[in-house]
Amino acid sequence: QVQLVESGGGLVQPGGSLKLSCAASGSIFSIYVMGWYRQAPGTQRELVARITSDGTTKFADSVKGRFTISRDNAKNTVYLEMNNLKPEDTAAYYCNAEVSVTTLPTLRFNYWGQGTQVTVSS
Repeated sequence: QVQLVESGGGLVQPGGSLKLSCAASGSIFSIYVMGWYRQAPGTQRELVARITSDGTTKFADSVKGRFTISRDNAKNTVYLEMNNLKPEDTAAYYCNAEVSVTTLPTLRFNYWGQGTQVTVSS
């Protein structure tokens, strides 16, 4: 009922920047939290950053001061701007959203995007 489509990943040199985007579409009644998680091979998926509908943000300690998260509620889109990228930022990045749908507006569901690869290497 809800689809999340990510874009913006790629290969970047250490110290470089990338901006990820994630657009939600479908039978959306409301989107409460949107966020980004990442998973490197052999590791667990971890929170990178998230933002609530009123703009409250939370970041992983490892990305504080380097990454910025924002959202456009009118476009149901969340962005992750990543600066001063490091090799340890290399991972598949997944968009996540906590959503209520038009057919069940009182319940919240968790949706994931398909992931976009970010590789930081010289």
